[in-house]
Amino acid sequence: MIDLKPACRQMIDVLAGVGDEQHANRTPCAEYTVRDLIAHVDEVSSGFAALAHGESGEGGDVDPATEPAAPDVSPDWRESVTKNVRALGDAWDDPAAWHGRTVAAGVELANELWGKIAFTEMVVHGWDIAKATGQPFDLPQATLQACFDHVAGFVPNAPVEGLWGPAVEVPADAPLLDRVVAVTGRHP
Repeated sequence: MIDLKPACRQMIDVLAGVGDEQHANRTPCAEYTVRDLIAHVDEVSSGFAALAHGESGEGGDVDPATEPAAPDVSPDWRESVTKNVRALGDAWDDPAAWHGRTVAAGVELANELWGKIAFTEMVVHGWDIAKATGQPFDLPQATLQACFDHVAGFVPNAPVEGLWGPAVEVPADAPLLDRVVAVTGRHP
C-alpha cells in the first residue's frame, strides 16, 4: 500500500497556482496543454477513486489513454478538480482498495497495480503541470522513492502501449524526481 495523499496534496497545490491565462501552455507531456492535463487529472482522479471503492469494472471510466476533454473553466473548476483529487487520496487510503483485481479500460490488473498507476498519474502529471506553469514541485523522499520503484519496472512493460514516451537518460545520481520523470519520457 502506498500513501497517495502527499502526491494528491502537491497536485492540489499546483492546481491552485495555475492561472487561467496558462491553460494553453504546452506541457512536458507531449501533445497536452495545461488545460488538457487538468481535464485528464480530473477524469483519472474520479475514475481511480471509483475503482478503489469497487465501483469500476469492464466499461468503467478509468482509461489513461483517452483523449482529454476540455476542463470546466468556470470560476469553480479548481474546487471540483481539487475535490476529485482529494477523494482519490482518501479512497486509496483504505487497505481494502489494494486487494483483488479489477477490469478497467479493457485491462484486468491487480488493484495494487491500479493504485500505483493512480499514484503515478498524480506525481508525473503534477510535475508536468508545475513545470508548464513555472511552479515548484516538491514531494517527500519516500513518496518519490515509491513512485520511482513503480515506474522503473512498470513503464517499460506497461500493458497498454504508448502511454509513456521513450525513457530519457539522466545521470544515476540525478535527483529522484528527475529520474522518475525521465523514465516516463520527460526531460527533467
